[in-house]
Amino acid sequence: MTTHDQPSFAVHIPDAELEAEPLDPAQIVSGTPEVTGKVLWESADGKQLRGIWQITPGVVTDTEANELFVVVSGRATVAVEGGETLEIGPGDACVLREGDRTTWTVHETLRKAYHISL
Repeated sequence: MTTHDQPSFAVHIPDAELEAEPLDPAQIVSGTPEVTGKVLWESADGKQLRGIWQITPGVVTDTEANELFVVVSGRATVAVEGGETLEIGPGDACVLREGDRTTWTVHETLRKAYHISL
């Protein structure tokens, strides 16, 4: 069975097992942040992804995809270049636009559930 044929499902996000997703060292501004994640569903064309992502404290930069996510645990400040600075924590929904250049200052290990459109 391929992931896009997957039946409806539920996942308990706080204790879901995640896998290491090494950061590009060029993205790390300070600290030793570690990223883990798990793709729960991917569309047949690979352009839609749903999953769980986690990052430990530190400061990293990123160029975003078109994404909606909900923070399950942890806290971070996300500075969008030329735009808003977002303070996010448990229960917050956040939308990032494709191409947004961001700096994430992770205060407490942050775990989120996301939907990305590529």
